Amino acid sequence: MQRRVTQKDVALQAGVSQAAVSMVLSGSAAGTLPDETVARIRLAASELGYVPNLVARALKTRRTMTIACVIPDITNPFYPALIRSVQKAAQAQGYDVITLNTDGIAANEQHVLEWALRGRIDGIVGVFFTLRAHDLELLLRNSIGIVRIESSRKTGGRLAIDDIFVDSKAAAREVVAHLVARGRRRIAMVAGVGGPQAVRVEGYLEALRQAGLDAHVVTGAAFAEQDGLEAAHAILDSGFAPDAIFAANDLMAIGVMRGLRERGIAIPDDVAVVGFDDISAASLVTPSLTTVTQFQDRMGERAAKILIERLSGERDGAGVALEMPFSLIERQST
Repeated sequence: MQRRVTQKDVALQAGVSQAAVSMVLSGSAAGTLPDETVARIRLAASELGYVPNLVARALKTRRTMTIACVIPDITNPFYPALIRSVQKAAQAQGYDVITLNTDGIAANEQHVLEWALRGRIDGIVGVFFTLRAHDLELLLRNSIGIVRIESSRKTGGRLAIDDIFVDSKAAAREVVAHLVARGRRRIAMVAGVGGPQAVRVEGYLEALRQAGLDAHVVTGAAFAEQDGLEAAHAILDSGFAPDAIFAANDLMAIGVMRGLRERGIAIPDDVAVVGFDDISAASLVTPSLTTVTQFQDRMGERAAKILIERLSGERDGAGVALEMPFSLIERQST
């Protein structure tokens, strides 16, 4: 059996110390070694076919160099850009990323915690629908970092759990203001169960109260296109006679548009439609969908960087809350 190539072998071939090889191959050499030295070590490792012994490294450092990106719905087009940005930022610091889907179900989210406590990962960037900060405290006691991606305003807390958030309530208020400014007076809302629904509905209701208008909310089983379709028919059959419908995400909004077309209702002439998330399909449907973008690529990158700062010891103390921007993108559906 061929002998495994070691860091000592790489050091001999590159003509440098084994410590220098360790720094470069662990991703911790940034700014400490000349670029020429780093390049020579990487070339030697490539020529020799060096493969890091991850098991040995984990035993020595008590780190797996792996983080988990936890999401509630892997089929929702909102999440790929977020996952990709987490992965890009993490890999730049030598971390691997695995993606775990929970369907937003309490038992699945709890299973993620139990799995993490077995020492499989160093940290989590997660979207949790049911778990709260006190549920995550056991992870902190086991040196597992946590950054949550949230849909409502946060202020930080005593626990070292960091939050990246977009103020969905403020975004929903802006959506309603946009519709009212265009003369819409009977604005219905379609929402799913769990997740960001509550704060987006709160923003919708607040804005309607301020405008002196009536509210009408229909809740579907999930944040999916079929639920939006069924909700559109429910609204039209209710007697509310909407001139605008705001959906809590773009998938539901696309379903609403299907429902309106099935009833021969013109968009936006008869009923305007607004979504939330700015998934790739939002600009491709006909008419193109007015929606709220949360810049999920920026959210994922920032979340990963904060988590790695925690894991490296660059960041300590109580958790911080970082607000990220949103923007209303006006398209043809309004």
